[in-house]
Amino acid sequence: MIKRANTEDAEALAALAIQMWAGNDLDELAEEFRDLMEREDTACFLTYQDNEPIAFAQCQLRHDYVEGTNSSPIGYLEGIFVSEGYRKRGYAAELLAECEKWAKEKGCTEFASDCELENVDSQRFHLAMGFKEANRIICFTKEL
Repeated sequence: MIKRANTEDAEALAALAIQMWAGNDLDELAEEFRDLMEREDTACFLTYQDNEPIAFAQCQLRHDYVEGTNSSPIGYLEGIFVSEGYRKRGYAAELLAECEKWAKEKGCTEFASDCELENVDSQRFHLAMGFKEANRIICFTKEL
C-alpha cells in the first residue's frame, strides 16, 4: 500500500531517511519532514507492508534551472529508499510513479533526479526507470 505522507508521518519518514542519509540527526530529519509536508511544492509517499513503513520517496517542484531540462517547474526526485529485505520487488518503481503522477498534476512536463557519481545502484535504478543521464559534474568549495 502506498500513502501520501502528512505531518503525522514525519517520524516514519525520518526513520527510513536516516538509513539513506546517514550522519543526520533523526529528530532534525523528522522536523524537516514536518515542515516539508506543510508545503504545496513537496510531496512524500510511504509504502507499507503489513502496516509497517518499508519505503519512501520525496519529490518536489524545482523552479530554478535543472540540468538537461527545458521547462519550469520540474518535478524532482529528492530521495527514494526501500528497506533492506524489500528491495528488487518493484516498490521503488511504484513510489517513483506516484511522484511522477503528483508532478504531472502540478503541471510539470519533465521530471528529473540526481545521484552521487559512486552510487552505481542508484544509477542503475534511474536508467531502468527511463531516466537519461544529462551530465556529470564535480562540485567544489573552499573556505574564505
